[in-house]
Amino acid sequence: MAFAAANHSGIRHAEPKISENMLAVENKIATSINAIVSNLQPSPEEHIPAKESLSQGKITGTEALDKGYLKYGCSHYRRRCQIRAPCCNEIFDCRHCHNEAKNNICVDQKLRHDVPRHLIEKVICSLCDTEQEVQQVCTNCGVCMGRYYCAICKLFDDDTSKEQYHCNGCGICRIGGSKNFFHCDKCGCCYSILLKSSHPCVERAMHQDCPVCFEYLFDSRNDVIAMPCGHTIHKTCLVEMQEHYKYACPICSKSVCDMSKVWEKFDLEIAATPMPAYYENKMVWILCNDCGSNSEVKYHVIAQKCPNCKSYNTRQTRGLAR
Repeated sequence: MAFAAANHSGIRHAEPKISENMLAVENKIATSINAIVSNLQPSPEEHIPAKESLSQGKITGTEALDKGYLKYGCSHYRRRCQIRAPCCNEIFDCRHCHNEAKNNICVDQKLRHDVPRHLIEKVICSLCDTEQEVQQVCTNCGVCMGRYYCAICKLFDDDTSKEQYHCNGCGICRIGGSKNFFHCDKCGCCYSILLKSSHPCVERAMHQDCPVCFEYLFDSRNDVIAMPCGHTIHKTCLVEMQEHYKYACPICSKSVCDMSKVWEKFDLEIAATPMPAYYENKMVWILCNDCGSNSEVKYHVIAQKCPNCKSYNTRQTRGLAR
């Protein structure tokens, strides 16, 4: 019995030692497993680049960016988004579409208005119809809504053959390539680089309506040219004027082209048309529209020639002097 008790007592004393050893082994195993798991699982800092990389892959992927290229847009722009006009909260393909719809003779004059391009805040992706803040790439489908994008003018355009560029002086985007144009601070607009040292400056020359069709020239989408006098006009309007034999600026009346050959024909016609004796020596005062000089010349029923610049682009300012 004593042996049994001693033996039993020994067993009870041995149990704590075995449990401690097993616990130590289990702790070592758990520590090893945690170390392995921690090595396999990246830290939160390592997760961030991975997510960014995935997101960037979605946005910059060629397939996503080019989806629908040149298949969407309107008569004004090829683009993959529409705008929400801040003035009337309606959706249009572009600001020109808005202006054509909201500023024409069919609309009540009190309700006519243009959309302020710089205040546009929302665009709608044409592929997934997601409305979002103005940006080049759709936040939902990752499509590029316009290969040319200006964050200032809120302009999108897939047709980059126009060579669009933003002019800080004008404050708007223009076409034709920045290398081909320069901004004249006095005129307040961009001109061809060929005119940089030769164009006559007229203050705010482009900030006016075309003298023929009365469209505002500064942000017109039609070609605008500067006449020799410095005033501006639509190219098509100038051609139409010349087709109707009008060769003087509608604003200041200066000749818009070289008229020397025409003046030679006037010389021949006047020489072949003598005046009656009563008018032969009659004198009148004229103002030359080309050089601005006032002169007293012989009156002729066909025209009066400026003695200063030899132009017949003159007007009679005083009647027959004697």
